[in-house]
Amino acid sequence: MDAILKDFGTVLLWTLWFFIWIAALTVWIRCIFDLFGDTSLSGWAKAGWAILLVLLPWVGAVIYLVARGRSMNERQQAKVAELQAAQADYIKEVAGGPAAPVSPADQIASAKALLDAGTIDQSEFAALKAKALA
Repeated sequence: MDAILKDFGTVLLWTLWFFIWIAALTVWIRCIFDLFGDTSLSGWAKAGWAILLVLLPWVGAVIYLVARGRSMNERQQAKVAELQAAQADYIKEVAGGPAAPVSPADQIASAKALLDAGTIDQSEFAALKAKALA
């Protein structure tokens, strides 16, 4: 019975270490992506942070989070807002948005242009004109 508990405890301990490792790796990768996505840092500053994050990955990630954690969040929020605005603009562009109402005179002029071009005949022109005036 003691061997079973010891094996179960070992499994739990390895599971705990696995999740700690994955969490630390996720934080490190997030720091790397934030570092190279930040346009306000100079090349030398990025190089210094990169060296710190590569040579001392876990300590470097903690230092990075302490030094630049607040600005990481601000940059992320700005990027999300920018993406939402771009998405809204795209949706408006694709949907066409509410079109300005076309006056009857414009509709008749458009139908007359189609008649002159030979696209429609006189009866179709008369039907479009009557619809515009209705």
